[in-house]
Order: sequence, then C-alpha cells, then structure tokens
Amino acid sequence: MTAPGGEHASAVPPGEVAPTPPGDTGTWRRLTTPPAPSAKQQGPVTGGMDRLTDNISLRSRLTLIYGMLFFAAGSLLVLLNYVIVAALLDNLTFTVAPDSPYFDDPAALEEVKNTYIETVLAEVTRFSVLALVVVGLLAVGLGYVVAGRALSPLHKITRIARRLSERSLHERIALGGPDDEIRELADTFDGMLERLDHAFDGQRRFVANASHELRTPLAINRTLLEVAIGDPEASPDLRTIGRTLLETNARHEHLIDGLLFLAKSERELDVRTLVDLGEAAETVLSQLSAEIEKSGLALRSDLRAAPVSGDPVLLERLIANLVENALRYNVADGEITVRSGIYEGAPAVQVENSGPVIPGYEIEGLFEPFRRGSGDRVRSSRSAGLGLSIVRSVVRAHGGTVSAWPRAGGGLVVTVALPAEGRDTLPGSR
Repeated sequence: MTAPGGEHASAVPPGEVAPTPPGDTGTWRRLTTPPAPSAKQQGPVTGGMDRLTDNISLRSRLTLIYGMLFFAAGSLLVLLNYVIVAALLDNLTFTVAPDSPYFDDPAALEEVKNTYIETVLAEVTRFSVLALVVVGLLAVGLGYVVAGRALSPLHKITRIARRLSERSLHERIALGGPDDEIRELADTFDGMLERLDHAFDGQRRFVANASHELRTPLAINRTLLEVAIGDPEASPDLRTIGRTLLETNARHEHLIDGLLFLAKSERELDVRTLVDLGEAAETVLSQLSAEIEKSGLALRSDLRAAPVSGDPVLLERLIANLVENALRYNVADGEITVRSGIYEGAPAVQVENSGPVIPGYEIEGLFEPFRRGSGDRVRSSRSAGLGLSIVRSVVRAHGGTVSAWPRAGGGLVVTVALPAEGRDTLPGSR
C-alpha cells in the first residue's frame, strides 16, 4: 500500500523507529502519521470554548482559580480599607489658629477638609491597588508552584499507568504521604493491579500447563503412527492415512510449542545478558539456510552490531519468527531482506519480504494469536498463527517497540527496536 507519489502509507505510530522503503538504498528514516481528525462535531462558539478549555492543563486551571480568588478577596479588602479610612478621616476635627484666614470662614475650612480627605483617599486607593497587583502576581506564581506540588502524586500515577502492561503488572505505585484522597486513589489502583497480576499470571500458568500436558499424547501418537507406517506389511491405504495423520499431528505439535513459547515470552525476564542483534540474526539465518535455499527466495542481509540487554533465547526466537513468517508468506521468485543496526541510539532489526498485497487495516490484526492475514486463515496449514504474536510478546518483555507496514508492491516490513544495552527500561513499554 502506497500513498500518492510512491510514499508508504505509514502504519507506524509517531516516533517509532522505521527504515526507508525498499529502493531508498536501505537507509533509515522516521515516518510520521498525521493526527486523526476529531469525530466530535461542535458549533463555532461551543467548539472554541471546548478547545480553549482542552488546551489549559489542570495545573493552569487551578492557578487561574487561585489567582481569581486572590484578586476577588484583595479587591474586597481594598474596598473595605477605602470605606474605613474615609470614615476615620470624615470624623477628624480640624482646628485652625486664630490668625489663620480660615478662622472666621467655616465654609472655606470645610472645603479644605474635603480636599484633604479626597487627596488622602486617592493616594491610599492608588497604593492599595498597586500593592494588590504586585502581591497578586506573586500569589499567582506561588499558586502555580503549589498546584504543581499538589498534582505531583497524580503525575506519578499517570506515568506508571502509561507504561504498565500485562508483563509489568507487578509494579505498584506505593504512594506515601498523608492519607488523603490522592493516597486513596493510588491504593485503589494498586489493589486493581494486584488482582490483574494474579489473573494474568493464572492465565499464563494455565496455558503453559495445558500445553505441556498435551505434548505427551501427541508424542505418543507420533510414535505409534511412525511405527505403523514403518511396518513392511502395512497396506498402501494405511500408509497414506498414517502420513496424513502425521502431518496433522505435526501441526498440532507446532501449535502446542507455539503456545508454550508464547506463555514463556509473556513472563518477566529471568535472564538478561548482552546480546548482539546482528549476531543473533546471523545465527538464525545460518540455522534456516537449508529452508531458505529450498524455498528459492533471494536473501539479502545487512547485519551490523546492535547490542541489547535481554534473553538470548527469546531474541533469537523473535528473529526466527520474523524470518519464518517472511518465508511462509512470500511469492515465487520473491525476496527477503534482513537488516540490523543502530538508529538514533536504538538497536533495531528489520525483516522485509515480498508477498501478497496486505491492506493497511489488517496490519494490527496480524499480531493477534491465530491470525495469518487476509482470507481464510483458520484452515491454513503453513503455521499455527502465533509467530507475530510471539514477536510482540518478546518485544514487550524487553521494553521495545514493534512496527509494521505494507511493502510497496506486496509483502510486509516489520521493524523491532529495543532499548540500548545498559539503559534502564520498564518491561512492557511500547
């Protein structure tokens, strides 16, 4: 799927690592996705007010409220101060010396008194308003700081909630401080995480145990079928049925192995060692060389050093699943390209393959279990439909990102970026 002008229609979230499309000499570039248009229809007035409100953070709104309350209280205080000072000045008694020109002119004396009171009230009002403005601005700044301090626990809750996933539900907020409403919210969130953690852990144990229990009867069936087929006295019909059952049994064993590996990849990493994605990709290509040669597909590789910290078995399985997926869903005389290297400090590996045209809206579904692309996937005998699901689980366990988009002319491009070796990351981030 391509956009006008030959550019790829990006299915990559903004900011994720992505290489250039084929034909651009294999260099890397960043793909961006325009923001989705809002589905909310609003009138000009309400829409403008809502946009204005949406663009103001809670901290700014609290600061605005603090400032408005301060200026309202300050204005009331200035008004009360004016009334009190005016009353005090009005009760003052003016006395003049006998030789003063105002001694025998009460009207002129009253006029002088009124002028004096007005001058004093004007000066008091001017300095009061000036003090209100200066102190009000200081209060707004202090309110902004206080609002930030008050909202800091909510920021902590938000940060943890954003990076949590099924593989990092063991983390807790464990908020300290006074037993207030925010502490109650954090404790409630911790309780929910505890219940989810137990639920997902029980689900993973069930899948692993059930898969393990199913392997034994399948192994017994395979042995019995191989013995029956190998019997010299077996009839041709029996051999045909036996080979068909062996193929079915092999698909079931492959499915069970995939479920076991999927359950393992969804757990927390028990082992973290230094792994070079380039070396891992080279090992995988060596192991699959016979299958690649048998397929008749053209293989191109550009493997450079890409050190990460993780489980070497899981990372090799990740790359192997990408390559096997490229082998299975390809076309005659097609090609596979495997790249690894560093992009903006992030170790990355990419597998690109030719193949049938894949609609962009089907990309996300390919990473779900038992999904194999467009058409009838359930009866496909080429795979169990767990390859890309395992890839996504392994990537999440290592705190990386996986992105995919249709290749120009048909096929798929899948890019995996993992945190650099030694960088502190939280498993489950995507």
